[in-house]
Amino acid sequence: MTSIEFASPATLPPAHGYSHVAAVAPGSRLVWTSGQVPVAADGTPAPAGDWAAQTRLAMRNVGTALAAAGATWDDVFKLTFFVVDTSALDTVRAVRDEFVRTERPPTSTLVQVAGLFRADLLIEIEAVAAVGAG
Repeated sequence: MTSIEFASPATLPPAHGYSHVAAVAPGSRLVWTSGQVPVAADGTPAPAGDWAAQTRLAMRNVGTALAAAGATWDDVFKLTFFVVDTSALDTVRAVRDEFVRTERPPTSTLVQVAGLFRADLLIEIEAVAAVGAG
């Protein structure tokens, strides 16, 4: 695992389930995923309107993308969430916590968008990870 320092200084507003800052050690290999949506490899989408199922499948797809580059959830230092509305943030956070280490959560951005590329999709998630050198 790489050396990533996470911080949430007292001089910033409280962070609820994320870190304000992540510093990556020199020599780490950076890995970016494309935005992953709640659609299985065979093209089957998660149930329409089901925030938990859609978030869980999108997170699993992020994990699969990370693994393809030799990274794991422990290597993730940045997550970006694109959601069609913010009504289910508690659900999104709870599902996210099934995947990340809550004692050192990654930095995070959540953006509300007008829509995704398919009307039945509620969420898209991308990650940035740092895999330790050597």
